[in-house]
Amino acid sequence: MLQLRRVSWGAVLAGVVVALAAGLTLNLLGLGIGATTIDAAARDTPDAGSLGIGAAAWVLVANLLALALGGYVAATLSGVAVRLDAALHGLAVWGTCALLSVALLGNVAVGLAFSAARGASNLLGGVASGVGSIASAAGREASERTDTGSLQAGAQSALRRIQDAMASGGDPARMTPDQRKAEIGSLLARRLAATNFGQAERDRLTQLAATEFGLTQPEAEARIRQVEQQAQQALAEAEQRARQVADASAQAASVAAFTGFLALLLGAAAAVTGARRGTRGTGVA
Repeated sequence: MLQLRRVSWGAVLAGVVVALAAGLTLNLLGLGIGATTIDAAARDTPDAGSLGIGAAAWVLVANLLALALGGYVAATLSGVAVRLDAALHGLAVWGTCALLSVALLGNVAVGLAFSAARGASNLLGGVASGVGSIASAAGREASERTDTGSLQAGAQSALRRIQDAMASGGDPARMTPDQRKAEIGSLLARRLAATNFGQAERDRLTQLAATEFGLTQPEAEARIRQVEQQAQQALAEAEQRARQVADASAQAASVAAFTGFLALLLGAAAAVTGARRGTRGTGVA
């Protein structure tokens, strides 16, 4: 008669429980061993790289042993006499443990995100309260300054500034230092942004710099070129650093993905191996 292959979910559940318990036990043992290597008082502690490599190796070996034990328990309790059925029970243990691990990590990530969001909400609430207080104070101050005398004084001051700018006729020598510096900053920003900056604007910038800093025209042009080169070099260095950070992040993500993929494959192989060891028969079909 054809033997029906069935999955014993009770055996799979027992294997999962044993695998999780064994993994927790071995990882706690590894944590204890790693903690004994730290000696802060004598300053005889392995570097972070060595500790990281050792911890990763221990976690990998501990999880492989735990999955092999879980697969063995599942295959033994299922009572199957066919190695293929036992291997499938081992794979079921491995898949269940992997999903539980993902769910646990997801819950931890959600918890951390919730804590961060709550902290940000509290911070924003405090900021909003502070802004409300500032706005209230500003409103009171504004109401005090909106009388007729204050408005007239402000209008007269603005009118004087307009008259001074018109009287100067755009001549750098007749402008105030604040006016020259403001226009120099505006022109430099447009020059670095390379937006509608022609020869007329360059000549104007040279005249302003020469008048403001007491330079001749060639000296002002040389000073402007030096500032432009420094600014462009700083922008290029910032762009290069951003590209390096992006490359490093992509490489780290790639290494993490391939490492996780390899670890899952090794875990599946360990669970199948343990399950085949726990098979009661010797059949292959």
